[in-house]
Amino acid sequence: MEKTVTYLEMTAREELKPGRVVPALELRREEGLTALARSVQARVGAAHGWRSSTRSDQEWHDLATAHPRRQYWLIRLAGETAGIVALEPQPGGDVEIRTFGLLPQYVGQGLGGHALTLALRQAWATEPLEAAAVRRVWLHTSSNDHPGALLNYQRRGLRVYRTEVEE
Repeated sequence: MEKTVTYLEMTAREELKPGRVVPALELRREEGLTALARSVQARVGAAHGWRSSTRSDQEWHDLATAHPRRQYWLIRLAGETAGIVALEPQPGGDVEIRTFGLLPQYVGQGLGGHALTLALRQAWATEPLEAAAVRRVWLHTSSNDHPGALLNYQRRGLRVYRTEVEE
């Protein structure tokens, strides 16, 4: 089955266009790839065919070992876990948003814009590797992800810089 992968970037913090504020929505950092972070990421990704939805314990362990600087942040709504963000600082001042998504029961409630705003702010605040400051935040999405994902990314100020079609 063919899918389109779209790569987006933001090259200045000032390019962020915040979504509608949801006062009870916040990010809470997990200390590494915890069982809760694994579970939330798997549940978010199950509807979209993400590899995380079928990873074994050994694959999760290997991922954590291979990416020790990856940060996991739970998206929380009034104290309840609503989704997840994974950020990974990279050489040259880049920070990749490796994972962003809401649990199925929170989709369609108007949370995505503010959740992404929080994720982007945190990405810009992340300590960069080998650079004085973060110079770029980027991510990719695919046509298998939530139908509103690409539009949300663009509305927050991320710009498309590459598109690929994969089999």
